[in-house]
Amino acid sequence: MSPFDFDAVFAAEPAILAPMEDVSDAVFRRLCRDRGADLCMTEFVNVEGLLRGCKNAAHKLKLEAGDHPTAIQIYGSDPDRLAEAAAVAEAAEPVFLDINCGCWVPKIARRGAGAGWLRDPGAMVAMAKQVVERVALPVTVKTRIGYGPENEMPIVDLARRLEDVGVRALTIHCRTAKMGHSGEADWAWAAKAQEVVSIPVIVNGDVKTAYDARRAIDETGCAGVMIGRAAIEHPWVLGECRAYLDHGTEPTPVGWRARLALCREHLDASIAERGEYRSIRYMRRYYPGYLKGLPSASTARHQLYRAETLEAVLAVFEEYATYLESRLDAVEAA
Repeated sequence: MSPFDFDAVFAAEPAILAPMEDVSDAVFRRLCRDRGADLCMTEFVNVEGLLRGCKNAAHKLKLEAGDHPTAIQIYGSDPDRLAEAAAVAEAAEPVFLDINCGCWVPKIARRGAGAGWLRDPGAMVAMAKQVVERVALPVTVKTRIGYGPENEMPIVDLARRLEDVGVRALTIHCRTAKMGHSGEADWAWAAKAQEVVSIPVIVNGDVKTAYDARRAIDETGCAGVMIGRAAIEHPWVLGECRAYLDHGTEPTPVGWRARLALCREHLDASIAERGEYRSIRYMRRYYPGYLKGLPSASTARHQLYRAETLEAVLAVFEEYATYLESRLDAVEAA
């Protein structure tokens, strides 16, 4: 395993896989990394579950030798518990630790975790300072531009204060917490934050393609991009970003055979990780992305949703591949 140079990675316009619950697991990280992702984040780890010995939380900390570079993201509402959990997470040897101050899901934000920290920026800064002082690893923060439209947007002042307490990088999802994923991300806020700090600011929100990545960095002056939902639909996107940012290599369409092959690879890797029964259900969240834009994708997708065994899933794959073969000209023109 090569050593991780934090400053060098963040100086090279990184394209980072976002932390996504029930998505950014070891299997999906490996698929994205094999296709060019610079850096991956884990699913977010609940500090209470981690400190209480919850099996699910502990499993998220398991980083295999090939799962590098990966950062661990933690979330919680209690500064003491976050600092304590950070020390536990550090022992798993991630390349850095990230604090989730951006999850907008009401059941998390309303209890003061995730984007709930944005309702009290001073408390967020104090919490971040406590975590930074507890661990030797670099600490980063992922947050949003503010909590809601009725509040002032604290992100510019917040960026400055987080840098002052030792946070090494800041990822900004350029929507408010109350917007969730609705509306358009306003990258101008990331630009304003980057203007007042020397630490890297990473743009998140509406970065869906390699072209978006180039434009986001050029328009904001920020250090790099983080991609979440677009990677679910297109695991190749992070590698496409890398090639375009480095060499101007434009993305080429991914053919249906490559899509189905990766879907099958994903399924097989999941079965090896969690077994057949759980994998049949786990994969349902990914089928829309793998099949997006293909002829009769809706029919195939619903057949896959109804499949309850590996044999049934593979039968759908085979039947759909045969159908696509017969429609090859239409597929290539799609």
